Amino acid sequence: MECSISRTNLNCISLGDPDTKKSVALLKQACLDSGFFYVVDHGISQELMDDVFAQSKKFFDLPINEKMELLRDEKNRGYTPMLDEILDPENQVNGDYKEGYYIGIEVPEDDPQANRPFYGPNQWPSDEVLPRWRKVMEQYHSEALRVAKSIARIIALALNLEEDFFDKPEMLGEPIATLRLLHYEGGQKTGKVSNPAKGVFGAGAHSDYGLITLLATDDVVGLQICKDRNAQPQVWEYVAPVKGGFIVNLGDMLERWSNCIFRSTLHRVVLDGRERHSIAFFVEPSHDCVVECLPTCKSESNPPKFPPITCSAYLSQRYEDTHADLTAYSSNKA
Repeated sequence: MECSISRTNLNCISLGDPDTKKSVALLKQACLDSGFFYVVDHGISQELMDDVFAQSKKFFDLPINEKMELLRDEKNRGYTPMLDEILDPENQVNGDYKEGYYIGIEVPEDDPQANRPFYGPNQWPSDEVLPRWRKVMEQYHSEALRVAKSIARIIALALNLEEDFFDKPEMLGEPIATLRLLHYEGGQKTGKVSNPAKGVFGAGAHSDYGLITLLATDDVVGLQICKDRNAQPQVWEYVAPVKGGFIVNLGDMLERWSNCIFRSTLHRVVLDGRERHSIAFFVEPSHDCVVECLPTCKSESNPPKFPPITCSAYLSQRYEDTHADLTAYSSNKA
């Protein structure tokens, strides 16, 4: 059950504002309310933002057989085809009507760090097919991580922690940071317009796994959030795109850390048949980081709600739960 949909209003945080107290107050209010907010004045040039979208479109415009040659591997690097992901199995009839491409921290295969689940070499289209593609993506990955660390410092202050709490080596000093290019095909091509009543979504309802997500979108509206997942009927609200800025949301890991004081909110993509491109940047702490209730978020009346867990173990399970088994594609790779 769900009721009519409106647009939500989100707080907007400028990373260029010298008034830190104002930024902390705006972010804290957003994190208590919905876990979603806008970030602007982040220092990434509009030229680079436009270039990333242009390069992403070039990849998704390639023939399907060329894209399947870069099918995601065991490290979740590479191409994810249409319907590969089922984010809301209870309410989806097939899977997400989107295709994607994962790019993580680049670690050479012969580096001991490459043995970790979310580290390793990326898969890259050849320069002959897509010149400059790797360079643009690596530059954006680096810039987005810088922005994420700036946001994490404001989050730390909002949780009454030291500003550099998340800068430690075991946290964002050695992060798991994943860029994901996303493409939702238009209804004319797939014959699929989102229809929640029939279980058809661009992306099914879910909350993100990690610490924070930075989302850049084109100007096609599609993202919806549900501030109270337990409400009956659920109320879904559209989030308007913001040119040159990010839509930022908190992930489940931060909700665990904060003992549910800060919110990781259900969201989904519902499309009207228009093609849509977006670029998500998922930021998590290091593999070995133990996610347990923060000292500022527990008391005798509010004891820890979750047991401690390592970041690596938590993420591995969440990816396994939502993505198709790679053996399903073995015939395509032959």
